[in-house]
Amino acid sequence: MSQPQVFVLNQNTKRETGRKAQEGNIAAAKAVADIIRTTLGPKSMLKMLLDAQGGIVLTNDGNAILREIDVAHPAAKAMIELSRTQDEEVGDGTTSVIILAGEMMHLAQPFIEKDVHPTVIVRGYMKALQDGIAILDSLAFPIDVNDRSQMMNIVNSCLGTKFAHRFGGIISELALDAVNCVKVDRGDGTFDIDVKKYAKVEKIPGGSIEDCRVLKGVMFAKDIVNPGRMSRRIENPRIMLLDCPLEYKKGESQTNVEITKEEDWAVLLKMEEEWIQNQCDMIAALKPDLVVTEKGLSDLCMHYLTKCGITAIRRLRKTDNNRIARACGATIVNRVEECTESCIGTKAGLFKVEKIGDEYFSFVVDCEDPKACSIILRGASKDVLNEVERNLTDAIGVTRNVALEPKLLPGGGACEMAVSKALQDKADTIEGVEQWPYRAVAVGLEVIPRTLAQNCGINVIRTLTKLRAKHAEGQTTIGINGHTGEITDMKELGVWEPYAVKAQTLKTAVEAASMLLRIDDIVSGGKKRGNAPQGKTGTSPDEEVEVDSERAIPE
Repeated sequence: MSQPQVFVLNQNTKRETGRKAQEGNIAAAKAVADIIRTTLGPKSMLKMLLDAQGGIVLTNDGNAILREIDVAHPAAKAMIELSRTQDEEVGDGTTSVIILAGEMMHLAQPFIEKDVHPTVIVRGYMKALQDGIAILDSLAFPIDVNDRSQMMNIVNSCLGTKFAHRFGGIISELALDAVNCVKVDRGDGTFDIDVKKYAKVEKIPGGSIEDCRVLKGVMFAKDIVNPGRMSRRIENPRIMLLDCPLEYKKGESQTNVEITKEEDWAVLLKMEEEWIQNQCDMIAALKPDLVVTEKGLSDLCMHYLTKCGITAIRRLRKTDNNRIARACGATIVNRVEECTESCIGTKAGLFKVEKIGDEYFSFVVDCEDPKACSIILRGASKDVLNEVERNLTDAIGVTRNVALEPKLLPGGGACEMAVSKALQDKADTIEGVEQWPYRAVAVGLEVIPRTLAQNCGINVIRTLTKLRAKHAEGQTTIGINGHTGEITDMKELGVWEPYAVKAQTLKTAVEAASMLLRIDDIVSGGKKRGNAPQGKTGTSPDEEVEVDSERAIPE
């Protein structure tokens, strides 16, 4: 008697198990790596992507490309996450990490076909990763962060592969200035560098790339509240920053006031006016020249401030306010009553409002030792500006890494080749089957110099053979010149990469490949969330319905 067929999973779920799942994952990882393989190195190609709104993205930044691509395969989604992690952690190497992870997956395929257990492969990979990081440590050498020309070299080698390298050293200068500006010494030899919060990139279409600059202060897209009567240029301003409204508070929802006498109405209005006048008097007592508030500012308040000769700006973003506070040394105050002389910022040299294009921009500049800055980017069109901004973010990331961990490695595929050579030498000492996956990591690392050579359009096999020969002689700084495809000493060429980027790339790629190889079952088409079963419409009164608070009440 045959057993009756038992269905455990739902009929319309798709399930892949064992070898099929692993081969599917390897194919997906390779497909993602192939998409962006041509964007590695100085002679890289650009990708043009149409997003959902019909806008165009023109870029060769690995992360920006993969962010726009919509993929269905779960392993491909995991690969795309890698480049995002790399971008958030170190800011550079987003393309390399995907290519490397794709190669590691590809090299595991022969082992899986020969029935080597995935755990054995992963063990070999992990051993190779530990040794690889140790080899990187031995190759790395320290750098003086204060030597500007050396720092420029590093940033230029990061930008060499990008669209912005045709503008010369401008972008590198911007990145260095911005990082030096927001760098805060913690006192124990370490630095706190928060570029995201305190270095804001302002993109203004028009003008030429040469007009880009880092301000010794901040700018924001706001005009003063009373353009005719308040001054638009103040030298050595005393700046007061508020986080409270300078208008009379309205009731939260509904406020009912019963008035019996006609005069009471006038008294009510007078009380409102007096409260505002009181606030303005408190402000004027500290003699500020500029008052900036994140909330509203009523017409009456504007009138009183104008009478006192104080310039005001309202409804400023919280982040912009924080930057002004860092730049001019002011403290943001939550109530006017609490404001004291020490809260006033006096480090700014000039406040001015300028009209650029159709908009007004306020500048708080010439600050002494500002700890926040704005980077102004000018360029021909929006697309160019977006790409330059992406490149600048990468450059700032690299500068930040070097400032936090001042160790360097040779670029141009030299350090991958050196690690590959050292791992292959060491593979002979490893016992058991793990030796082969270990060797595979060594072979996989050659994918970076190989792709560099491919993108230059030169004979790949000859170049790689020459490169291997040089490394066999122990010349660890020999790599490929990305512009000409010749084999050169990276020390002479001045192409350096931060240690943090290289180490992170290797770790992320090998760990991700190991994780994907250990998947042996993919179930897709599980429960759909949010869809009620058919036939059940409406909700009973005691059921809780989730309401999006933002959209619940129409304005």
